Amino acid sequence: MSRRREATRQRLFEAAITLISEQGYDATTVDEIAERAGVAKGTVYYNFGGKSELYTALMEWGVTRLAQTLAEAVPAPGAGVPPRAALAGVLRAGVVFIGAHEALARMLMAEAWRTNRAWYTAVHQIRTEAIGVITSLLDDLAREGLVRPDLDTALAGSALFGMVVSVALDWRTLQPERPIEDIHATLAHMADGLVGPPTAPPS
Repeated sequence: MSRRREATRQRLFEAAITLISEQGYDATTVDEIAERAGVAKGTVYYNFGGKSELYTALMEWGVTRLAQTLAEAVPAPGAGVPPRAALAGVLRAGVVFIGAHEALARMLMAEAWRTNRAWYTAVHQIRTEAIGVITSLLDDLAREGLVRPDLDTALAGSALFGMVVSVALDWRTLQPERPIEDIHATLAHMADGLVGPPTAPPS
């Protein structure tokens, strides 16, 4: 793909993100997306085929970026980072990402769980990968006996993922004056409460 076409697709993504986050998918038209991006309507069809295809590509792009951000925040093996600190670092990375991509996050929250959309299967798979990053860290904690023994790590991973998205959006939308350190500290405490205290050592 040429740089020019890639830049055009990026403008269309940004226009669609802004419009859909403001008024929803159904209310957003191809004409509006093209106008906001500063291109002809035919450019949308040339690059994506239509609104549904554009949105499918956009959702895949957005959730993939979030999943990559979480994965890149996981400390390298042998780095000596305690498992709970590693989990807190991944949650912080999610908050930072959403803070920098607020409109994208609002759009994901509005659309990602709608099972009747054409993009659901692809986005669900990528979302599962994002949650899997958190679940994997919880599994590490469980293997080391650092969480309560009855913890369902898959469900807890999903809960923490949703917590990060909703808390970060609340911060950016309603409490933007609060420093990110406050948000991160609160999330870390909430995560500790969810996963529970370490397993007591055998007597």
